[in-house]
Amino acid sequence: MRLTKPLERVLRVFLEDADVGRYGYDLMKAAGVQSGTLYPMLARLEADGMVLSDWQVRSEEAGGRPPRRYYRLTGDGVRAARQELAKEAPAASRAVGGLRPAFAQGGLV
Repeated sequence: MRLTKPLERVLRVFLEDADVGRYGYDLMKAAGVQSGTLYPMLARLEADGMVLSDWQVRSEEAGGRPPRRYYRLTGDGVRAARQELAKEAPAASRAVGGLRPAFAQGGLV
């Protein structure tokens, strides 16, 4: 899996509560991604077995709104997401740490 910034944000939203299904608009708002980025990403994750989707059961509570499609990480998806995010954290801190001496030498600090 290639961890892009949008994918990283979506995975973090899923991992906030991995047992809860999230629908597309909810994911878009929480992760700050556009639908043209989100839905192809979800399709790839589902094809890879990392995400499951299910349609909402139609109910009177929906008030005429069309059923929502809910997505959630599979067990493998949770493990893979945590591994990828854990790999990303040390790389990000190395990159930030590597900039500090350059700023200090340039007199910007």
